[in-house]
Amino acid sequence: MRSVKVGIIGCGMIANGKHMPCLAKLDNVQMVAFCDLKLERAEEAANKYGTPDAEVFTNYKDLLAMEDIEVVHVLTPNSSHASISIDALESGKHVMCEKPMAVTGEEAKAMYEAHLRTGKKLTVGYQNRSNAKSQLLKKMIVNGELGDIYFAKAVATRRRGVPTWGVFLDKELQGGGPMIDIGTHSLDLILWLMDNYEPESVVGSVFHKLKDTENAANEWGSWNPDEFKVEDSAFGYVKFKNGAMVIIETSWALNIAEGGGNLLCGTKGGADYANNKLRINGERDGSLFLNNIDVDSNARELFRGEQMTDFEYEAKQWIHSIVNDTEPLVKPREAMIVSQILEAVYISAETGKTVYFDKDSVFAT
Repeated sequence: MRSVKVGIIGCGMIANGKHMPCLAKLDNVQMVAFCDLKLERAEEAANKYGTPDAEVFTNYKDLLAMEDIEVVHVLTPNSSHASISIDALESGKHVMCEKPMAVTGEEAKAMYEAHLRTGKKLTVGYQNRSNAKSQLLKKMIVNGELGDIYFAKAVATRRRGVPTWGVFLDKELQGGGPMIDIGTHSLDLILWLMDNYEPESVVGSVFHKLKDTENAANEWGSWNPDEFKVEDSAFGYVKFKNGAMVIIETSWALNIAEGGGNLLCGTKGGADYANNKLRINGERDGSLFLNNIDVDSNARELFRGEQMTDFEYEAKQWIHSIVNDTEPLVKPREAMIVSQILEAVYISAETGKTVYFDKDSVFAT
């Protein structure tokens, strides 16, 4: 395959923990430019992952001015996803933007429109679609094995799992807490599995009940209540135009014994992720059945037989879509709908009203 030159904008934790190590494993990828507001982080990334002549910047527009860059990864705080991604698309680059697509539905729509206007590819880092269990379940659903899916839960709940590093607790930079951070992954996966991107209405509740706790027990150490500016849990009820519904449950801190998992219910059967395993339930010959599926992690749609993590698969299929001019696994309109629903949850919680998706709505698509 031909070589693809990539520029990295944002050299923080998600860049170092996910994107750059995975891109580095691809023989046809060259990371030729790195940008971060902190010059030393860009320099460190360039030294570790860049080509010998890789350039470093603190202004992302200088990176975008490099004509030989074909692909840009936008790995910055949520509040800047839209502006940087749109500028990158307008400069002629294909864009991988880390999740969520944007803080608001309007910003996400602007990104989608920039993708259409420029003809450049745009995708979002929802790696749960790259999971082998998810891909097998998607195939089963497409084949009609669950029937018409009319109820689902998008669950991302932690008992005490508040991220205390970076800007996760900063509402201005992140746009929210667990709903926009981990709820976005579960919602994206559920909508993709259902193939339902036609929401009708959203009702949401957002809570700030535990964030003021001093010296709280937490997986990553006690948080500072003075810095905790986002919700600690949030919930949404989404009704779709075909009558289906999805409940969103998400938390960083919630008094539950254990976190739940995604589930889908159809007319022929149901599926859930219990203890990170795929289970299929249904009725056959007058008996109820519950099957635990032992999924081969190498049995994905692309690169079958190759052993790789979900992060690595995400990166490889994205670059594959560039080289072969095919659609990436996560399409921009789908990610836009996810962002619109998430914002609707926040708006509904703030106003106490149902948010409707109709031709007069700010979320009209």
